[in-house]
Amino acid sequence: MGSVPSYRLLSTAEFRQRVDELDDILRDCTICPRLCHVDRTAGETGYCRTGAEPFVASWGPHFGEERPLVGRGGSGTIFFSNCNLGCIFCQNYTISHGGEGREITCEELAGVMLSLERTGCHNINLVTPTHQVPAIAHAVMIASGRGLSLPLVYNCGGYESTETLRLLEGIVDIYMPDLKYADGDAARRFSDAEDYPAVAQEAVREMHRQVGDLVMDDRGIALRGLLIRHLVLPADLSGAERMVKFIAEEISRNTYLNVMDQYHPCYRAGDHPEINRRITSLEYEHAVTCARRAGIKRIYGVTI
Repeated sequence: MGSVPSYRLLSTAEFRQRVDELDDILRDCTICPRLCHVDRTAGETGYCRTGAEPFVASWGPHFGEERPLVGRGGSGTIFFSNCNLGCIFCQNYTISHGGEGREITCEELAGVMLSLERTGCHNINLVTPTHQVPAIAHAVMIASGRGLSLPLVYNCGGYESTETLRLLEGIVDIYMPDLKYADGDAARRFSDAEDYPAVAQEAVREMHRQVGDLVMDDRGIALRGLLIRHLVLPADLSGAERMVKFIAEEISRNTYLNVMDQYHPCYRAGDHPEINRRITSLEYEHAVTCARRAGIKRIYGVTI
């Protein structure tokens, strides 16, 4: 496996065609499963409250991500503002719900990517990219033409359109989705997306079809593949056992999985007693045990 990112292998004509197709979708927006059908190129906005240009909160080297992304130089994170999910416990709620950030151009976004590469980051980590895919693809095309050569990480909430993901094939190197819920009622109550389980599972199947299991270089730095996150919620409201069963049986037992224990009540979680507390060590250990029993071999931070 070489270290050349996927988008460097696309012809100029093919890259331009992908960008044009994505831009066209914005005229009657179905970029994500919300299917808002608004014309974002004309200033209309739907669920994500975002127009056609990149809307960015911050960027810089990040050392708090998984080790295969961070290495020694850090992960070059770009935090996109707004979101296509309505998670009431979001830790970044000032960005996702509050609209903190500013609109920039695709040219400026390309410059941000190149600056992160010059800083020594190991990848370009696109945080909450789902609703801004057309602008991101345009910026990557510009940056690639100027020499960008870092893997592209699609760090998302899992609520994705497979049609949009197919247009990203050959552009994204590393998919890093959340798998938040196995139960539609929990997804409705806590993220305003009752269809989340089916939609996210279909999306993860497509991601794995494109990039396969996570591959790393001899330094342990991720080059390509799928990395899944599952945030354990109080009282197992996230449905860990069903989630890991799906991963093991329908994706791959060699999936790189991060079972996350950092849930704490944020934003409007205090309005819901069942999630208004941190998880216990037993709840976390239950999720890890479920993953082990399902046969998943690569659990981040856990020795099998």
